[in-house]
Amino acid sequence: MDKIKVLVVDDESRMRKLVGDFLTKAGYEVIEAENGEEAVDIFYEKKDISLIILDVMMPKMDGWETCKMIRKNSKVPIIMLTAKGEEKDELQGFEVGVDEYISKPFSPKILTARVDALIRRAYGLDTSDTVDIGGIIIDKAAHTVKIDNEEIELSFKEFELLTYFVENKGLALSREKILNNVWNYDYFGDARTIDTHVKKLRKKLGEKGDYIKTIWGMGYKFDI
Repeated sequence: MDKIKVLVVDDESRMRKLVGDFLTKAGYEVIEAENGEEAVDIFYEKKDISLIILDVMMPKMDGWETCKMIRKNSKVPIIMLTAKGEEKDELQGFEVGVDEYISKPFSPKILTARVDALIRRAYGLDTSDTVDIGGIIIDKAAHTVKIDNEEIELSFKEFELLTYFVENKGLALSREKILNNVWNYDYFGDARTIDTHVKKLRKKLGEKGDYIKTIWGMGYKFDI
């Protein structure tokens, strides 16, 4: 079986080697790019990159623009590397389609664990796990959602968010709890992060977006 390919994009060769060594040891095939332009070229040339680790600050094309270019045609999972504590960077990243954040400095072991988890969620879901609720059909294996038997297009994170809501039907969920479970790490940022994703998800669900109820001052609840 071919190894899962991970594209590591950072203008610092030392950082690429550090991340690459740990991921290689974990069984991944690592491909490197030293700037955003090179990353976009590699991604579209190879067509089989399963995950991207992307630094924010790079010459020629920064992480934001690189993410936008890739998101035009792909939902590949993207982990963004950013300076510690830059909440505005994280908000901007979620808005352009970043799936996870790792703040520098970071533990390579933690990064590898995050890669493992994101790969499992994106490509290794239970093939028998299908949920049908209120006219919404979620197929976790195929990573698809149908509304009244018509497929709708969701981003990776929107799919994860909807699945989490459905699995916790009727429960009041705080923004912190949603972020901790859907993004899989503690996040102490601006509430607009989750609100932005919910707004987009509601719009794509059409009339069934009303199933996602707002609990003012706390978070959300999925109820029919």
